[in-house]
Amino acid sequence: MAKSPTFTANDTTSGTLFLPDFCNIRMVFAIVIIAELLAFLIVLASSSGHQVWDNLSLTSLFIQWVALASTAVLCLSRPWLATLDNRAAAIFSYLLPVIVTALLSGATDWIAYAQMGAGAEQHAAFAIRNVTISAIISAVVMRYFYVQHQLKQNIQAESRARIQALQARIRPHFLFNSMNTIASLTRSQPALAEEAVMDLADLFRVSLSDAHELITFQAELELSQRYLHIEKLRLGERLIVAWDLHGIFDGALIPALTLQPLLENAIYHGIEPLPEGGVIHINGQQTLGLIHINISNPVSTQSITARRGGHHMALDNIRQRLAAHYGTQGELTTERTGDYYRVRLTFPVEHTS
Repeated sequence: MAKSPTFTANDTTSGTLFLPDFCNIRMVFAIVIIAELLAFLIVLASSSGHQVWDNLSLTSLFIQWVALASTAVLCLSRPWLATLDNRAAAIFSYLLPVIVTALLSGATDWIAYAQMGAGAEQHAAFAIRNVTISAIISAVVMRYFYVQHQLKQNIQAESRARIQALQARIRPHFLFNSMNTIASLTRSQPALAEEAVMDLADLFRVSLSDAHELITFQAELELSQRYLHIEKLRLGERLIVAWDLHGIFDGALIPALTLQPLLENAIYHGIEPLPEGGVIHINGQQTLGLIHINISNPVSTQSITARRGGHHMALDNIRQRLAAHYGTQGELTTERTGDYYRVRLTFPVEHTS
C-alpha cells in the first residue's frame, strides 16, 4: 500500500504550505506533460502490436481527465489547505487525487463498461487498478513537493544567515565614524550634535533590523541622506553632493545599507583627504526592469594607496549581498578615470505587491 509523505513534528507548525500553486498555468502545463508520459508508460507496458495506439488514445484521455480534474480540485482547495498545518495539508492533498480518480473511474466504468455488459469483477478490477496507480503516483508527487519545499526553506535560511553575517561586518565601520563626528561636535556645537544623534538613531535602527528584509529605494535614499547630513556637519563646505535620480521607482526594493557604504567610501577615500574637498555626483536611471546608480567622486593617488584595504572590503561586502539577494542580476562595478573614481550599482526592479 502506498504511503503519504512523512513529516516531523516541527513541520506541523511551519505556517507555510509546501504545495505549489496548482492554479498557475505553468504548473497545469507541467501536469499535462507528466500525465501524457505516464499514459505512454502504462500503454507500452501493457499493450503490443496494433492495440498500442487504440489503447494510448483511451488511456491518455482518461489520465488527462483525472490529472486536470485533480489539479482543479487542488487549485480550488488551496485557500483551505493553507489554513492547515503541513501534516494535515499533506493528508488531504494526498487523498483528494485518489478520491477524484475513484469517482472518475466509476463514471467511466458506468459510461463504457456498463454499456458493454461487463461483469462486476471487471468493474472492480478497473477501479482498483486506477485507484492503486493514483495512490502510488500521488504519494511520489507529494513527497517530491515536500522535499522541494524543505530544500527551498534550507536555502533561504542559509541565505538569510549569510546576509546577516555580511551586514554585521559593515555596521561597526560607519557607526564608529558617526560617533567620532558627534563627539567632535558635542563641545563646540551641541545643537548640531543633537541633530546628528537623531540621524544616528535612525542609522542604528536600520542597521539592527533583519538583514534578510529588503527596504524600499526611497527608505535607503533617506537613510543615506541622514548619513550625509552627519558628515556635512563635520566637513562643512568641503562636502557637496549632487543628486540626479529622476525616473527611479521609489518603491523598488534594495538591501538595507547598500548606498550608504558607497557614499561613505566616496567621503573617506575621496573627499576627506582633499584639502579643498569636492563634489560627489549621484545619478541613476531605470531601464528594462533594472535600476542603475552611478556614484563618482574626486580622488587623490595618495588616498587610494593609503586606504585601499577598507575600500575593497566594503565593495566586496556589497557585491556578496547583491549576489545573495538578486543572483546575477545584482552587480557592482568600479572604474578609475583620471582623478575620479566611479561606482556603478545595478539591481532589478522588485517591489512589494
